[in-house]
Amino acid sequence: MKKIVLLVMALWTTLVFSQSEQLADNYFKQGDFEKALIIYQQLDEAKPGSTKYLYKIVETYQQLEQYDKAGQMLSERISRSSFPTLLIEMGYNYQLQDSTAQAEHYYNQAIQKIEERPIYVSSIARKFEDHSLLDKAIMVYKRGIELNPDQNYNIQLARIYGEQGNVEQMFSNYIDYIEDKPEFINNAKRAFSDFVSENKDNENNVHLKKLLLKKIQSNPDVYWYDLLSWLYVQEKDYAKSFTQEKALYKRNPESLDRIMELAMVALNENDDEIATDIFEYILQNSQDISSILRAHQFLLEIETTNASSKDYNSIDAQYQNIFKEYGTYEQTVPLQIAYGNFLAFYKHEPELATKFLKQSLQLELSDFQEATVKLKLADILVYQEKFNEALIFYSQIQANLKNSTISQEARFKVAKTSYYKGDFEWAESQLKILKSSTSQLIANDALDLKLLISDNKYEDSLHVALKLYAKADLMAFQNKTDEAISLLDQVLTEHKGESIEDQALFKQAQLYEKKKQFEKAANNYQLIIANYREDILADDAYYFLAELYTNKLGQPEKAKELYEKIIFNHEDSIYFVDARKKFRMLRGDTIN
Repeated sequence: MKKIVLLVMALWTTLVFSQSEQLADNYFKQGDFEKALIIYQQLDEAKPGSTKYLYKIVETYQQLEQYDKAGQMLSERISRSSFPTLLIEMGYNYQLQDSTAQAEHYYNQAIQKIEERPIYVSSIARKFEDHSLLDKAIMVYKRGIELNPDQNYNIQLARIYGEQGNVEQMFSNYIDYIEDKPEFINNAKRAFSDFVSENKDNENNVHLKKLLLKKIQSNPDVYWYDLLSWLYVQEKDYAKSFTQEKALYKRNPESLDRIMELAMVALNENDDEIATDIFEYILQNSQDISSILRAHQFLLEIETTNASSKDYNSIDAQYQNIFKEYGTYEQTVPLQIAYGNFLAFYKHEPELATKFLKQSLQLELSDFQEATVKLKLADILVYQEKFNEALIFYSQIQANLKNSTISQEARFKVAKTSYYKGDFEWAESQLKILKSSTSQLIANDALDLKLLISDNKYEDSLHVALKLYAKADLMAFQNKTDEAISLLDQVLTEHKGESIEDQALFKQAQLYEKKKQFEKAANNYQLIIANYREDILADDAYYFLAELYTNKLGQPEKAKELYEKIIFNHEDSIYFVDARKKFRMLRGDTIN
């Protein structure tokens, strides 16, 4: 019983101390230093052997500019214990009074302590860091390494150099640390990402590249190739990254996972040429059937995207050859879905696509595989404007895989199908639910479609313009790009000045980009900026026009002006962070 009482009393005392300290800290943060001081003094009296509250009292005295009291308290404690951090605190107290010589005297005394006991290095350096005396902290860490070469302070030095803006030295210390502890490499990448940019001529990028190339020449360990590959990815130079990844693979030919990952990055960034090279390399070197099938699938999808209709029979034959070699089994389901998509949306043979995918459903599929096949089947039914049949498949996916991402995607497609049908009320009710989707992409798409409907359904009780726009949107979904552009021309002519005009201009611009008619797309974005700069699509128009000027039209100065508009006039835009980064890069800033 006595032990229980003692334990309860100890816990109570700890709780009281914690609450009192928190109260004092709050007073200190609010600038109420007198109240903070009283509590810190009470806590120090309760624990007289600790330096924790001593330092807080000293700092509070310093805020009150009562340096004599701070010095007196430190002097009394130093007389009992010349612990080096006390000496640094005394030196800093003199520094605050502009007594530089006295400050240096105490700093040097503290530093001299590491000659006697190198174990003090970390505590001395950290105390210097606390007072932003970074050069002294660097000197201490370096001396610590000299005294004990087995001790690694590179991570601490790297952090300080980063704070000082000495990026090259920061990189160097991180690299030295990785050499000793290779498992730190992913943490280093996160640290480096704050200092490098897409611009290969950025000073920081150049420094890091030189250091890594030097390491590869002198000591070609795998992690230097890894880091150099990562740097090239940041610069979007996927060809050079591929070179490093091949060097890594030759040293350790066990897995092509890293190379597959790079291929997907290049594909998502629309670098079809290098993505094709990488997928072909995987085909030549992989023994893994799933990797081979994925490579075949993405190669065919890239070829399809860039092909004209006269090439479609050749692509069809390639699909057939792959199915002949690997079969139409569970293992090739993603390829089967891709083929169904190709038949319907490129060859415009939806009945054949539907028949083919219904055969896929007869296989022994997992619930997820079955859902992905049904999702594509439903899309093809929407293509055929068999909306009610499509809704059945979408609803089955929702029922069978509740709360999954694919279920939420199916719900969004239910809403989109209802919108295509002209049932705007039902579509809007579904979209309200999806605004809080766990998938940010689905949530954003749902919000965009809901705003389109709500902004335009009240202007005309018959919804003439909105129905025309929805029909054009359906044609775009059906990959009938020319027909969609023509119908949007009708919307723009017959409903000029109505609220749907900016939406029609933007949709048409996106379709012009798809057809690589970049000047026409730019003209549409300019019309939105000229006539709808206060509306919801203004930041989209600024951003996409800037991207056109940067990537397709070779006018970076115009792009810079547009990114700047987003930075200063659209701070809440989803493009704000990207626009700021690209503006600074075009301006030639060193990103850090």
